[in-house]
Amino acid sequence: MIAAILICGTTTAFNSCGSNANPAPADSKDAGAPDYSQKSCWYKIPEITKKFDTFFIYPTEYMGSNEGDPDYASLDNPDMVEGVKNDHIIMASAFEESTNLFIPYYRQASAMAMKNAYDKTGDIRGVLVSTPYEDITAALDYYFENYNNGRPFIIASHSQGSAINSLVLRDYFKEHPDYYKRMVASYMIGFSVTKDWLKDNPHLKFATGESDTGVIVSWNTEGKKNVEQNAKNVVVMQNAISINPLNWKLDDTYASASENKGSLIIDEKAGTVSIGDIGADAQVNTARGVVVTNANSEPIPLTEFFGPQSFHNGDYTFYYNNIKDNVAKRIAAYKN
Repeated sequence: MIAAILICGTTTAFNSCGSNANPAPADSKDAGAPDYSQKSCWYKIPEITKKFDTFFIYPTEYMGSNEGDPDYASLDNPDMVEGVKNDHIIMASAFEESTNLFIPYYRQASAMAMKNAYDKTGDIRGVLVSTPYEDITAALDYYFENYNNGRPFIIASHSQGSAINSLVLRDYFKEHPDYYKRMVASYMIGFSVTKDWLKDNPHLKFATGESDTGVIVSWNTEGKKNVEQNAKNVVVMQNAISINPLNWKLDDTYASASENKGSLIIDEKAGTVSIGDIGADAQVNTARGVVVTNANSEPIPLTEFFGPQSFHNGDYTFYYNNIKDNVAKRIAAYKN
């Protein structure tokens, strides 16, 4: 949910993309809505050099923890704007070797608004079905109509982005089967896919191996303490399922760190990233529906959100090179 690691210390001014051509009244829910025909409403529009695309929905960067903070970030919110740059480096870049990467800005919900929704209903998506979902589907509309040009695509995400992605998979692609049939995979990482949700949405399929296509790829990464305490974690829901990002199995077959092709290591002091070994092994705990690791890393400190030993910020970085490799494998399988 929170990618609070700053890779570079400088802040770049954001050229606000403003609202649509016919601005809504200030008190309208559409006030400040992005106009995706403006390039400034996108963090990244790539040069098209590959035959496949990725559309990436970034995680929560806006806390909203001060009294009076709005539930949704404006498009020029400095925490969100700066955070997206880091999300690109530590998450979305895993897709750039194989695909053209698109990243839209969107008015995301605050961490506190989602926590309040979870406390009330057990599901953070109650505050995502309005503004964030509407922005992302508007971005998808523009992307498919103006940028995609019929190419097969991946839709990838993390945390809040993955919760929104679940709404896209459930509703948007059900309404747009012509787009959905070109989906190579959805990497819906850092939020729960549940057995009940799949049963209720038979047009969706969860991955069963390392190279099936048209499927959802998802996991949440935790340490043993979260499992032993059955800790509350806002992104882990009852009857969740995860796939092992090292051996691509759904059962509890253990994958040692020797199967890890390289983790992304962040040096906050130097402002750099590198590939290395942090002992990130992986084993699915089928009862809780999460991936358990013994990685040599500190858990995310937001225990009130994620429990005492969640590696939510490591969902991508722990298994970075395995994700890159898997993207290439699924694309190759799609071609065949």
